[in-house]
Amino acid sequence: MAATRTAHTVWNGDLMTGAGNTTLDSSGLGTYEVTWKARTEASEGKTSPEELIAAAHSACFSMAFSHALAEAGHTPEEVHTKADVTFKPGTGITGSHLTLNAKVPGISEEEFQKIAGEAKVGCPVSGALASIDITLDATLAAS
Repeated sequence: MAATRTAHTVWNGDLMTGAGNTTLDSSGLGTYEVTWKARTEASEGKTSPEELIAAAHSACFSMAFSHALAEAGHTPEEVHTKADVTFKPGTGITGSHLTLNAKVPGISEEEFQKIAGEAKVGCPVSGALASIDITLDATLAAS
């Protein structure tokens, strides 16, 4: 069954001095201020498209990795994923770097790295971001 999620943004003014609000409609979790300055300089309590993509990528990868572990017979104690999405004015979004730190009892380092690499490629958000460079640093934490 397909699922559609919805958000909307209302923008006022020009790009450089204007501002907007992005609302997460499907979940109702909130409305967040967005500005060009938050996208290219300090966020100062506002968000950016790249931060929202980073949230989506880290969540999606964590789910894909956890699912792949389960299919291989492993249950993680904890999966911590950070995504750093880079935006370069004039070029666009240039990359997403995933940093994984996970506690997975009974898994070898080799299997852990293999599953993490497969999850990086298999994550649906990674697929949507296929036009950019996606990198991964994966660390198996002691259980």
